[in-house]
Amino acid sequence: MSPNQGADRSQQADDKAILLANDCVSMAEVAPKSQFVKDLKEGEEVETTFSVKFKKPIRRYARGFMFELRLSDRSGEITAKYWGQKEEDAVRKVYASFDANDVVHVKGLASSYRDVPEIAISPENKGRIMRVELSCIDLTDFVDVSDTDLGVMRQEITQAISSVQNAHLHHLLELVFVDEFMDQFVKAPASMWLHCNWVGGLAEHTLNVMRTCEFLSKSYPELDRDLLVTGALMHDIGKVLEYDVKTSIDVSEEGMLRGHIIIGAEMVSRACDLIEGMPDSLRLKIIHMVLSSHGELEFGSPKKPQFPEAVALNFADNIDAKLEQYIVAKDNAQTEDPWIYHKKLGHIYLR
Repeated sequence: MSPNQGADRSQQADDKAILLANDCVSMAEVAPKSQFVKDLKEGEEVETTFSVKFKKPIRRYARGFMFELRLSDRSGEITAKYWGQKEEDAVRKVYASFDANDVVHVKGLASSYRDVPEIAISPENKGRIMRVELSCIDLTDFVDVSDTDLGVMRQEITQAISSVQNAHLHHLLELVFVDEFMDQFVKAPASMWLHCNWVGGLAEHTLNVMRTCEFLSKSYPELDRDLLVTGALMHDIGKVLEYDVKTSIDVSEEGMLRGHIIIGAEMVSRACDLIEGMPDSLRLKIIHMVLSSHGELEFGSPKKPQFPEAVALNFADNIDAKLEQYIVAKDNAQTEDPWIYHKKLGHIYLR
């Protein structure tokens, strides 16, 4: 056999291995994840695992068939494009081998399109996509977890509930934060990407808001401390149903169609209906605090805050959300410049 024939057979074996990999739907072993979205550099070879957020339908391009998908890990999201050749059936087989919320092993090249980072996956260049069994991966590579222990946060929430002296508000909190709901609450994220977008993020955000409200109630004795603390603990309870946490954080169907503010207000209303002798004015106040917690109609609040405790809650909520965004943006900045520009926050000074 000539050297050229040996090289040809070796190349054929490599090509066959690529095709077999694309046919696979699981992997017995996966190397620990070593590359994350936020660290990818243009021109860098990518060979690691990602969670699939969604995929777009197959379409034709000049050289064959391709499709786009959105990938994510705990550091962020990125678009990937699978550039198949003229064999439509082969592209469809790869496309059908994984779904949203699966984890896939990707081999490709970090690139960009119109200055937006993406990953190019081309079988012609030995690129591939292969679904990975969840038992083979560490889910914390894909969904971040709060640095604060979930049990510690649960205990602080329980202590805050115990501190509420108003009998009706105390009863309300106990009705809502039963064990099953508390289990869900302490594991829920506060958002999909905006702030505290990790397991435990909702509890972390809620406790930050509550502590600020405690401070405000001491600084302004005219405020009803029990009402303010209750509002802080309950203002985002609808987020337990707004988000689905699997291999990534996504908005649930109910969250998309109704949103956490409406969901939360209904949860409070139903719980209030179970409390004998609950004053109508107190019931309306706590529901209003949930409905007005975002402050402005354009930010999703059906009503603007209309009494001091509602105003205090709105500011406490906004303070935590904004500060956390600035802190994360500053911590993640990878530059020697004295500032960065954030598309939502504007200029952020780093020194």
